[in-house]
Amino acid sequence: MNGKSSSSISRREFARRAAIVSAATMVPAGALAAPSPSAVPPITQTPDKPSLSAEGKAEAEARYQAILAAYGTRFSETQKADLRRLCYETQEPLDRLRAYSITNGDGPALYFKPLMEREKKPEAVAIPPAARPAATKP
Repeated sequence: MNGKSSSSISRREFARRAAIVSAATMVPAGALAAPSPSAVPPITQTPDKPSLSAEGKAEAEARYQAILAAYGTRFSETQKADLRRLCYETQEPLDRLRAYSITNGDGPALYFKPLMEREKKPEAVAIPPAARPAATKP
């Protein structure tokens, strides 16, 4: 019992192996296989969506130009095209969100409710005045 067995592993090695095994079980089986080029959908540009208003199109284009002004040198041409598509696709949900009217008196839609209950402090026991020692002046 006092001597080390040659087949035992250290705690560090056990933790490393456990982390690898747990990470491998969380990855879906399809994610490990390389996707075929035909399985990847092509990126389509739809900057002129008919459902967007003129203001929505102008805002989406302004957002795209602001991103390019800040980070334009980092993107390739295909990434820029994808970025423009994403700017236009996010504009419609933004317009719907802004159309929802709220006032200052409205409460939150969801209230925070903690998942765990905390222990309640026991109520303080009141000592009757007769049982208290009288204060003396020095």
